[in-house]
Amino acid sequence: MNASPGSAARILAQLDDDLLAEAESLYKDVHSHPELSMQEHRTAALAAEWLRKSGFDVTEKVGGTGVVGLLRNGDGPTVMLRADMDALPIAEQTGLPYASTVTATDATGQETPVMHACGHDMHVAWLAAAGALLARTVDHWHGTLIAVFQPGEETAEGARAMIEDGLLERFPKPDVVLGQHVMPSSAGMIGSRAGVITSAADSLQIRLFGRGAHGSMPQASIDPVVMAAATVLRLQTIVAREVAPTDAAVLTVGALQAGTKENVIPDDAIIKLNVRTFDQATREHVLAAITRIANAEAEASGAPKRPEITTLDRYELVSNDVAATRRVRDALTDHFGADQVVQIPPLSASEDFGSYGTGWQTASVFWTVGGTDPDTYRKAEQAGTLNALPTNHNPRFAPVIHPTLETGIQAVATAACAWLTAAES
Repeated sequence: MNASPGSAARILAQLDDDLLAEAESLYKDVHSHPELSMQEHRTAALAAEWLRKSGFDVTEKVGGTGVVGLLRNGDGPTVMLRADMDALPIAEQTGLPYASTVTATDATGQETPVMHACGHDMHVAWLAAAGALLARTVDHWHGTLIAVFQPGEETAEGARAMIEDGLLERFPKPDVVLGQHVMPSSAGMIGSRAGVITSAADSLQIRLFGRGAHGSMPQASIDPVVMAAATVLRLQTIVAREVAPTDAAVLTVGALQAGTKENVIPDDAIIKLNVRTFDQATREHVLAAITRIANAEAEASGAPKRPEITTLDRYELVSNDVAATRRVRDALTDHFGADQVVQIPPLSASEDFGSYGTGWQTASVFWTVGGTDPDTYRKAEQAGTLNALPTNHNPRFAPVIHPTLETGIQAVATAACAWLTAAES
């Protein structure tokens, strides 16, 4: 049998003020010391320390900075719990007393400010505390816990790096993989859905080639700035005119870089763009259309050669197993109540969480936890200004600590208990 609501309640009853205070200190520490993707050495060491202190068998440096904790507690199902650790190259503007002032060198060698603008610091605190809670309540359950602290989610490197480093072979195959993400919805609210929950994402760089010249002699040039501008405008027609209204896609040009001086026509221009889609057929069509348009605009301009199109990162769809999602939702509803566990539409954000379930060919479930102060959220909702609230990746994004912290700890522990075998009472 799986852990009953009664045994889950006995486990959660041991989430006391002392453990919450420790988890809050961990959260503030990680928030104040953010680390870029695949550079999470300090955060990984903190996670490993928490796991060891709780009695987990810990393996570090999996896929670079990844940490895996294993807690065997007799016969029973194996449950994997995952948290990502990396931060973003953003200058924090929250004004919090524990705000980041950190700078770091990114993968291109550039110095950049760093901030936990996506909530991965909260994810670390959730999993560390949930692991400690389940470790101190081993008399209430049987089975095996795998706690995975993953690097490099923001660059789609981390899950792949851990898998390529033997994660699937070095550790037991889980019966289910569980994960959660803080979002700007109201704190205390949990969002769930079966099937696709986060979009596929493709980030591309298009380098357009021209011929440079003096700004006073445009006839001697093949102007890549004009070429790039025309390409950007035409790319917008893919979603507007090539994707059916019943389907969904997002295409965003986030960077257009060309030249260094106002009277010099450069040799090339660079476009960086991001695509989000919710099914494979739409994804393939949009990516093919991008290539077609870039090539056609270059040819129309008389470019000396075809554009160079490079994939920067790639995320697959995250799709929740239907039966496993029902089990998680039922457990969360039993604990939190039906008013706090709601059905949500697919998210246009993207994740590499799905790599674990796909790699192990096992069920996985991903859900969201709100992080915006409930009063702030309610007032914005009434005023029709929800879109003005800071979202993930915004320099002012910072989840309110309570009740976000305890909600996430309780949620992941409750979901794990939906699989773990209840101890005899």
